[in-house]
Amino acid sequence: MKHILRFDQPLPDDLAHRLRALTVSARLGTMPERPRLTVENPFTGTELGWVPTSTEEDVEAAFTRARAAQRLWARTPVKERSVILRRFHDLVLSNRELLLDIAQVETGKNRASALDEVLDIAINARHYATTAPKLLSPRRKNGALPLFTKTYTYHRPKGVVGQISPWNYPLTLGISDAIAALMAGNAVVAKPDSATPFSLLICARLLHQAGLPEDVLQVVTGSGRVVGTAIAQRCDYLMFTGSTATGKILGEICGRRLIGYSAELGGKNPMIVARDANIHKTLDSAVLGCLANSGQLCVSIERIYVEDAIYEEFTEAFTRRVADIKLGAGFDWAIEMGSLASQQQLDTVRSYVEDARSPGATVLTGGRARPDLGPYFYEPTVLADVPHEARLRREEVFGPVIYIERVRTVDEAIALCNDTNYGLNSSVFAAPNTAWAAPPPIEAGSVNINDGFSASWGSYDSPIGGMKESGMAHRHGDEGLTKYTDAQTIAEQRIMALQGPRRLPRKVYAAIMSALLRAGKITRLLQ
Repeated sequence: MKHILRFDQPLPDDLAHRLRALTVSARLGTMPERPRLTVENPFTGTELGWVPTSTEEDVEAAFTRARAAQRLWARTPVKERSVILRRFHDLVLSNRELLLDIAQVETGKNRASALDEVLDIAINARHYATTAPKLLSPRRKNGALPLFTKTYTYHRPKGVVGQISPWNYPLTLGISDAIAALMAGNAVVAKPDSATPFSLLICARLLHQAGLPEDVLQVVTGSGRVVGTAIAQRCDYLMFTGSTATGKILGEICGRRLIGYSAELGGKNPMIVARDANIHKTLDSAVLGCLANSGQLCVSIERIYVEDAIYEEFTEAFTRRVADIKLGAGFDWAIEMGSLASQQQLDTVRSYVEDARSPGATVLTGGRARPDLGPYFYEPTVLADVPHEARLRREEVFGPVIYIERVRTVDEAIALCNDTNYGLNSSVFAAPNTAWAAPPPIEAGSVNINDGFSASWGSYDSPIGGMKESGMAHRHGDEGLTKYTDAQTIAEQRIMALQGPRRLPRKVYAAIMSALLRAGKITRLLQ
């Protein structure tokens, strides 16, 4: 596809046509008189398209269809589900350019950040297509005594999984979690953010093209207050990515209903730069860890603690590199940072910077909007000498704003890292021996060494999630799939009951069982 790089012109015809097709797709099953939700192109502030504003009745209808479809889907052999996901993997890669275009025009992000999403979808689809047959196979387990009990554990799908995803990574967070839930035999009813519905809709289209049965995946567009709440009140398990405040509200609903809940929430992610760090070798990784996706990323770094011995050198090099970042709107791969997603995001970022600057923070670079580039552009900003009363010291900005602080030791830096209610992601830049000694005391779900967040996020075989108010449960790894299942134990008692023969006196039985348990410990036959 040839791309039009000027955003004061109409979208490429092919992209505009496909978006219109997705709009029609979104209307299926929805009454034609539903009000419209307008989707904006952040690069220009102009209308991109629209989807219907669904009602609670629409959500109820989606769950009715999903429950009927799930009963058949759960009986589909796991290997057949894997084949569908492998086809989806291939379709994602063959439609890469279209997916990149849609993600960019919905969010305003640069093309490299959009590519992160496309690759993440493909990796997760391939990974769970490969590992699910083993993960979901019945597993032989030990009984109380060898030979006497034959025990297997099965994984049963939850039923219909509800998913509520945010606007910042609408491809990754819109479909990667759903992939695992579908692979486990569940149906999914998903609500994308109102600002970015097309990314999930195109992924749903590709999944159906890959062979996913109709109605196993339902996409319902609308407000969080109506659609999101209705999903939480009906699903058998809820997957949510978003703010801590909203996560707590949804958690209360799940708690009252006694259903499972997985949430990745907010973060105020720290980076430690130790005196033995190779500054120039890892500078690009440090900058990317802070400013990928214009800083609109749950795991991006917002605060940096630098040991005194290299504070001046690091701060100067880091600030210079941030100041050189190429901002812009368009599909050009050379653009390093795109737009913020909306007027609300721009206002939020600007308010945090002004709140810090007013009482004395020093702006080392950035600190201003760039309306010459587009309505929601804001320069990547580095602050120093941030007063303790400034809100951005403890609150998540969710934008391209970082503050740097001098510390005497790594231990002091770790204490500052942990001085927050959040615990999502963290980073340590240091020589290997120093770096590997630091992570255990850091209270965060992931710690990246000489990297911002990509190393842990890209480790798809390992679980990733938050501590404290940054979330609960995990995505990725085995748990990223098995959390969507209920473990069921099936045990057959053989030879004799564990209570022993009826005629055997209980005192004698107690002595025999105690002796067997002691023998099992010594011989390690009983684990």
